[in-house]
Amino acid sequence: MNRESDLYPPLKAWLEGQGYEVKAEVGDCDVLARRGDEPPVVVELKLTFSLALVMQGVARQALFEHVYLAVPVSKQRGWKLRYRDIVRLCRRLGLGLVAVGADGTVEAHLDPGPYAPRRNTKKAGRLLREFDRRVGDPNVGGVTGVKRMTAYRQDALRCAEFLRREGVSKASFVAKGTGVARAADLMRADHYGWFGRVERGVYELTPKGVEGLQEFAEELAMLAAG
Repeated sequence: MNRESDLYPPLKAWLEGQGYEVKAEVGDCDVLARRGDEPPVVVELKLTFSLALVMQGVARQALFEHVYLAVPVSKQRGWKLRYRDIVRLCRRLGLGLVAVGADGTVEAHLDPGPYAPRRNTKKAGRLLREFDRRVGDPNVGGVTGVKRMTAYRQDALRCAEFLRREGVSKASFVAKGTGVARAADLMRADHYGWFGRVERGVYELTPKGVEGLQEFAEELAMLAAG
């Protein structure tokens, strides 16, 4: 499909198949459909899902409750990657989403409706715990491609520095000396490769751990000062 107008015939047929009377370009509406005394249905057309299409749909919501956004079915990888986000955005805005196939088939992926978000309290709790545990503000918002400094990494640095200073130690001693209650679990999991198990409950700093302390020397200094 090369033009927005190519979307209209299959959409018109699809709506008429459901008993609607359909007319195009009624005022600012690309497509307006009515079925008896039911609320009108508006469909806005674009060749790609874009901010312009979303804004168009939101503007029509000031006129009518049931508004759909219609785009061609895309074979491009980007559509597949963005599909869940597109549906989530439309649902949040109360907009419907319709996809038109090259063969003229029409599929409603989402119907318009009021949005009542379900809070992910478990994930929200994890984020708040991370906020409370993290010392200072070591990261820069918007930066990508760099290692993030998390509360977990800060705790690992404390444990690694203790082992560098004290040598091979029991996990209980590391926990007591650093104030990191999860020191035993952290060193056992060894996500960064910094801790070597000497025997049960006893750990040493690995060469990779020494490198980690050097890499995050500034953060370590900040933790020590705090």
